[in-house]
Amino acid sequence: MFIILDVYSQSTDNQYVIDLKSNRELFIDDFLLDKMEGTQLVMHQPIDEGQVLNFDKEWEGQFSGYCTVIKDQEKYRLYYRGLPTSGLDGSTAETTCYAESADGINWIKPNLGIHEVDQTKENNIVLANDSPFSHNFSPFLDANPNAKKEEKYKALAGTKNSGLVAFSSSDGIHWKKIKEDPVFTDGLFDSQNVSFWSESEQIYVCYFRTWTGDGYSGKRTVSRTTSADFINWSDPEFMNFGDTPLEHLYTNQTHSYFRAPQIYVAIAARFMPNRQVLTDEAASELNVNPKYYKDCSDVVLMTSRGSNLYDRTFMESFIRPGLGLQNWVSRSNYPALNVVQTGAAEMSLYVNQDYAQPSAHLRRYSMRLDGFSSIRSGYSGGMVTTKPFKFRGSELFVNYSTSAAGSIQLEVLDVDRNSLPGFELKDCQVIIGNEISRKVNWDEKSLKELEGQTIRLRIQMKDADLFSLKFE
Repeated sequence: MFIILDVYSQSTDNQYVIDLKSNRELFIDDFLLDKMEGTQLVMHQPIDEGQVLNFDKEWEGQFSGYCTVIKDQEKYRLYYRGLPTSGLDGSTAETTCYAESADGINWIKPNLGIHEVDQTKENNIVLANDSPFSHNFSPFLDANPNAKKEEKYKALAGTKNSGLVAFSSSDGIHWKKIKEDPVFTDGLFDSQNVSFWSESEQIYVCYFRTWTGDGYSGKRTVSRTTSADFINWSDPEFMNFGDTPLEHLYTNQTHSYFRAPQIYVAIAARFMPNRQVLTDEAASELNVNPKYYKDCSDVVLMTSRGSNLYDRTFMESFIRPGLGLQNWVSRSNYPALNVVQTGAAEMSLYVNQDYAQPSAHLRRYSMRLDGFSSIRSGYSGGMVTTKPFKFRGSELFVNYSTSAAGSIQLEVLDVDRNSLPGFELKDCQVIIGNEISRKVNWDEKSLKELEGQTIRLRIQMKDADLFSLKFE
């Protein structure tokens, strides 16, 4: 069992007890699950909502990528590499471009007037003329409560030759180096290297590109380093993928999920080198750059709860390449960093498509809140029993969906799986419907009397999906 400090304690019968606190728990892995009968974990596919941004400015172009989307209160910010022509990583043609939105759906490219490119400042560029840092500039909104106001935004950027250099900004538009020298050098960095403040670990974490072999050999993979101050970083650790086959992961896009920050969600680009779909003739018809159609890629879903372990509960594709040969070229279908809320019941993620083609653009995909995956039961019904846990709060809310014939009921058990009087299935009001937040009610009992005690839940389901739960 993988144990994280302050999450597990040991009970008298040598069973580990999870401290849920009042965290929202998603059914995205087996963290909380003990026994499943007639139920299974199911991954859900995002809905393609169409194109939201064209990389059509002369300083952007068909090699634009490594996108980051940040929701900053009522404003959405998008950062991406602008690159009209292919070249070596860190070329002088690379810029960091910026767009913004009021809803995460409709985007504009403001004329910022900060950097001169091609003899004009009339552009949406926030970083330029400072190679190699626009190659993979990856910012985040610093959630560290002790962060300086002038460093509200931070970023890491760089290649193997430069190392990762730290940047900061007070407004997300005007950026400066925190220091000239690199803050971390032990990696190859030939991808988007992502970082954030971890509320659960109370440190900065960075997930960056390494290879399984020496130099650029073996498979593209991910390593992790941590820092208390964003300047001094720990020795790197290779990420462990458990008992699953190693695959090329081009970008990892690991970030703290905004509704459950103790869960890190990685919307990664799975790269299939030399898996060619397009013929030479098809590539010519699409006007794909000749160097960029010998491979293909899709999107996979991974999670982590800290340390150097990824959970790959789902090996299948999270987002498959779309219809049309234009989606089956090299370096296409790369997800942007971060999932963000775009509606009362909706969250969005964004994916680069049509790479190395004149039609290169960013697309939006939508999901219900917490809707990466769920516990699902069929019409014949099923049951789930959780591991032992403690909680804080007096009420329990669930994010769920049933059919008209379906239902969900919950009962509370002691650590030995005995039903607690007043919290049995017969006492639980039947849950039917489709809601992001629904309170679970027992006839005459309040969960307040069980706060701090070690309990389990048994969940009975029929033709239903259960996405998450939260004690409040």
